Amino acid sequence: MVSGGSDQQGPVTCGSWIRRSENANWVVFGRSRAKDSPSSSSSVLEIFSFDPKTTSHSSSPLTTYVLEEVEGDVVSIAVHPSGDDVVCSTSNGGCRSFELYGQESTAKLLAKELPPLQGIGPQNCLAFSVDGSKLATGGVDGHLRILEWPSLRIILDEPKAHKSVRDMDFSLDSEFLASTSTDGSARIWKLEDGVLTTLTRNSDEKIELCRFSKDGTKPFLFCTVQKGDKALTAVWDISTWSKIGHKRLLKKSASVMSVSKDGKYLALGSKDGDICVVEVKKMEICHWSKRLHLGTGIETLEFCPTERVVLTTSNQWGAVVTKLNVPADWKEWQIYLVLLGMFLASAVAFYIFFENSDSFWNFPLGRNQPGRPQLGAFLESPPSDDRNIWGPVDM
Repeated sequence: MVSGGSDQQGPVTCGSWIRRSENANWVVFGRSRAKDSPSSSSSVLEIFSFDPKTTSHSSSPLTTYVLEEVEGDVVSIAVHPSGDDVVCSTSNGGCRSFELYGQESTAKLLAKELPPLQGIGPQNCLAFSVDGSKLATGGVDGHLRILEWPSLRIILDEPKAHKSVRDMDFSLDSEFLASTSTDGSARIWKLEDGVLTTLTRNSDEKIELCRFSKDGTKPFLFCTVQKGDKALTAVWDISTWSKIGHKRLLKKSASVMSVSKDGKYLALGSKDGDICVVEVKKMEICHWSKRLHLGTGIETLEFCPTERVVLTTSNQWGAVVTKLNVPADWKEWQIYLVLLGMFLASAVAFYIFFENSDSFWNFPLGRNQPGRPQLGAFLESPPSDDRNIWGPVDM
């Protein structure tokens, strides 16, 4: 766990996984200024390594980047799927980009300019598309931007997309962006031609959070919906944008939602510190962690790219890494081992059948017909003395 804050350090405000080479995973945290002396401290970005065997990150950061005091606090973070770029939004400025390079002992963050995103104000949401070709920003002021990455060419610029952007997510094929507003509305943006679709809802419903399915087989959009005092998780078919059903899962208001990289699991974090993980195929809860961030809303909830582990953050309790109580996935080497075992078992079964099954060979034999062939006849072939076994070729 990374602490929420101390006299020397401010609280953790956000975090994200970073996938590095050879299935290694790091984590990045944004810390705000120390509460007791905000005028004499700066917010920072910290990078930690992660050990899957102990389900914990390193006790000290691999590298730290101190932001300028005038930029304020880090409010949101997005990491490029390649793991080489980190983008963050600050409370007083716009967005900053950092290139991450080096190994654990030499890790560094190199600041880079983002001209189209300088001075745009705090962004509630930052998100890269699954293929890494697009970056979306959703502002507190309701301004929605989608840029091509890394060229920063503006694809979509909607100053009044929402009253204030609350959540957003790219579809698996990067064709759509779903966004929700603090007023309970939700919109779908088709990036190729700019067609806009507004999700239908009843007058007593507020759509709050959104995530696309990621398993590649079921094109759905999951949304949390507040209907009076009932908290629901609803599902839309993205081919028609019609709602096909809903279910009560968390049974309380959710503050954050996430989908695993392979699309098998959906996670919800509550405003009082609980998380539940749902198996998407059955839409049933398979893991509960109650009072994980006791009495405070969960700000970050994200699945590890390669492990059944989730990262959560809150201002009061900092960052927590939790191992999920779900069935273990098959590793690649385990699959190959099973295939090898099946091949060897088949070979042994054939040999036993060949040696012990006489019914096939005990048929009446002709006067000059040879008896049962020997196994060596199948396995060995005497060399031919004829150097040209194919005979002459007529030209």
